[in-house]
Amino acid sequence: MTSELTMISREMANVKVSKTVGLISDTHVPSRASCIPKMVFKIFENVDFIIHAGDLVQLEVIDELEHLAPVLAVHGNMDGPEVSGALPKLNSLKLYGWKIGVMHDPNTMFGMGRMRELAKQNGFDVFVYGHTHNANIKWEGKHLYINPGSPTNPLSSFTNKPSVALLKITKDAITPEIIHV
Repeated sequence: MTSELTMISREMANVKVSKTVGLISDTHVPSRASCIPKMVFKIFENVDFIIHAGDLVQLEVIDELEHLAPVLAVHGNMDGPEVSGALPKLNSLKLYGWKIGVMHDPNTMFGMGRMRELAKQNGFDVFVYGHTHNANIKWEGKHLYINPGSPTNPLSSFTNKPSVALLKITKDAITPEIIHV
């Protein structure tokens, strides 16, 4: 009986526990798109959390995404008073000891300086941002900077495709992935 329990507990210790976070930004519903593409709901159907990096335009975007998982969101520069009054400019969550921060526009047009500063000040391991509509993954040492792009309104249709991102998180690692919608 004891050896059976020991065997089970060893097997349980080898099981990798992970969470998946869906990343989305710049949906612009309904000003630039009538709705979130159905493919986004398929991609996010098994996520544990969703982070929206701003420019929702309507709070109903959060309601729709919350049918899939809890949503952490920030307001963007195109969000009116209803959205900006309901959502913070900077937000974060912690999973397995990793701190994930999100802000719509951390002055990305002026390079990485402001993002690095915000990540350092707030102890972020991951910094999620939007605004540029360009999907991007950048590692600097152990820090990850990621923009999921826009699933509805990529800036240049020649070089960009509509996109979202996924973060697979364990206590040991974070694996980012950009997914074209």
